[in-house]
Amino acid sequence: MIAPAVHDLALEYEGKLNVAKLDVDNDPDIAARYGIRSIPALIFFKNGQPVDQIIGAQPKPALKRKIEAVLES
Repeated sequence: MIAPAVHDLALEYEGKLNVAKLDVDNDPDIAARYGIRSIPALIFFKNGQPVDQIIGAQPKPALKRKIEAVLES
């Protein structure tokens, strides 16, 4: 549902962030480690540590605002 927006933002912020996708059905241990109980879930990492997250579908402008906030922090 949000994959096209995430893809567009990955291209827009290329070189500033990395985007990865995890199939929670195939990797339930990783999903449990980060407390993912609902999908879609986006977790923002900085220096290898989770710093923020979005749970549930959000419009592209909301995703962009979150990315900007994480990059500025």
